[in-house]
Amino acid sequence: MTGNTSHILSEGEGPAAEVIHAEGTGPIVLCCEHASAAIPASLDGLGLAEADRLSHAVWDPGALALSMAMSERMGAPLVAARVSRLVYDCNRPPSSPGAMPAKSEVIEVPGNRDLSEADRAARVREVYQPFTETLGAVLDRHGGALVTVHSFTPIFHGAHRATEVGLLHDSDPRLADAMIENWPGPLKAELNAPYDAADGVTHTLREQGVARGRLNVMIEVRNDLLADPAQVASVAEQLCAALSRSLAQLATSEAGA
Repeated sequence: MTGNTSHILSEGEGPAAEVIHAEGTGPIVLCCEHASAAIPASLDGLGLAEADRLSHAVWDPGALALSMAMSERMGAPLVAARVSRLVYDCNRPPSSPGAMPAKSEVIEVPGNRDLSEADRAARVREVYQPFTETLGAVLDRHGGALVTVHSFTPIFHGAHRATEVGLLHDSDPRLADAMIENWPGPLKAELNAPYDAADGVTHTLREQGVARGRLNVMIEVRNDLLADPAQVASVAEQLCAALSRSLAQLATSEAGA
């Protein structure tokens, strides 16, 4: 099953990315690569089982709501994907097997099996490139740090994950380290958990943040802690407090260097 690759997205389904609060002038640019569970009609649901259509394999539950809450609190622009990570994972390069996976943990993705080069190229052209170009344009006109927002499952391959909030970095640890130092609680934040750069999850940080010399951090929140608006607001408050303190601290430190 390869789907119709002449146009992945219909006119009514695009664009692949949207900018929310585009006029924001706060100190960060937010990015939510796995914000959407939408699968273009041309791909026939990727052959997913009905029970899997809104699973974590398809998107990051709660991540968009958290990103939007942070955007409001910090007056920051937010770039959000409008297409499922299974169509194309915008936090992976085109060369990565995880960009269009045929299986995600235990969930089979029949529509991603045996993709031709033309199939893959169409998804890169219609999803990945517009997303990265949109994010790059926002970063280029905005001087802030790059903050990417994700959620993760409480259970992975049958094992419980105790991590509540993860703060990840690629080659530049400054903002993640500072946020750990300035973390207000009550949730517990951990550095480079439940993933780290070796797992290939910091593509956006590296290509969009590090490459521009921007402070950057990837946020991971366990999705059972984002199950309702009150929880989302609480997590957003903690993250924004840590970000604000850390950015001020780093600005002072760099000014005195």
